[in-house]
Amino acid sequence: MDTIPIFRPSVSDKEIQAVNNVLKSGWWGEGPQVKEFENKFAKYIGKNYGIATSSCTSALYLAVKALNLNPTDEVITTPLTFISTAYAATLNNVKVVFADIEPDTLNINPEDIKKKINKNTKVIIPVHYGGHSCLMDEIIELGKENNITIIEDCAHATGGAYKGRRLGSIGDASVFSFQAVKNVAAGDGGMILTNNQELQKHLIKLRWLGIDKTTAQRSASGKYSWYYHSEHVSHKFQMSDINASIGLVQLSRLEELNNRRRGIVHAYNRALAEVKWLTTPVEKGYARSSLHNYVIKLHERVNRDLFIEHLQKNGVSSGVHYLPLYLHPVYSDVSASCPVTDKMYKNIVTLPLFPDMTKEQFDKIISCIKAFEKEIT
Repeated sequence: MDTIPIFRPSVSDKEIQAVNNVLKSGWWGEGPQVKEFENKFAKYIGKNYGIATSSCTSALYLAVKALNLNPTDEVITTPLTFISTAYAATLNNVKVVFADIEPDTLNINPEDIKKKINKNTKVIIPVHYGGHSCLMDEIIELGKENNITIIEDCAHATGGAYKGRRLGSIGDASVFSFQAVKNVAAGDGGMILTNNQELQKHLIKLRWLGIDKTTAQRSASGKYSWYYHSEHVSHKFQMSDINASIGLVQLSRLEELNNRRRGIVHAYNRALAEVKWLTTPVEKGYARSSLHNYVIKLHERVNRDLFIEHLQKNGVSSGVHYLPLYLHPVYSDVSASCPVTDKMYKNIVTLPLFPDMTKEQFDKIISCIKAFEKEIT
């Protein structure tokens, strides 16, 4: 019995041909495909400049590093996210502060952000959980009132929107993920978007060991120049042309793939509407979700572990996104007051959602969920 995965990338002949072209070109590292991907992705989202990176983790790290924060400074973010979001602060030797979430969208709550802002707060990183927009008007206003930089974490959110504006176009900067199962999947990779040209130039250096000229720039004239110098101590966080070539094709297919996701989500919502022991995800009127995750909430009388085990035994994968970050040993010394997060994370389950899901797979998932009814006491 083949197990239905939670996520799976959608690949067509176009992605295969794009990679083949790069392999034949002899230019496999950061080069013309990366530049094209940066330009096209930034234009699609609505920012002036894109800086491609090796991952969204490195993009988050660099976006915070470029701000030159002090050890006494603080970054506020949600605890219900992948650990990379908090590491953007920790790896830059600044304090991470966790603000609580909304119980319906599972996004960071602006009211709790407001309570936790102090004179040391320099950055807010809202995460568009599952691709559903945070309340960006309120968060942007908090940034303006307190001179705080807003970095949108759009790892789940490619193609999503808030009040008609694409997610990633609203904050001072934004970061995206092209990891293997994201809405634009390139195997791996990330992107920082900004409207600030000086920041763009600085980030281009930071992503490659502080070096002032890329290999592509030193080869642009047709005559290779060996000379360069490093201006900053930094890491090697470049994207390759192989990843970028896949990303370009995936970007061209994004609307198609997100529409497929939407069709599956609508089918889920209809099929599960009569299941009284779970709640399906919300999509608020101000948002158009990218629908990266499909996260249900089990009612308190339902044993989540038994439910997940039941699905697995019947060939259906599921997950929990996420264990609150303050419960990880690495953040055991961080004091967090997030009662909504404490409650909600115990009941959430991520069901399979990917563009190429078949009707047979979907029917099996629904049948399996409904069969769990007899396990509920």
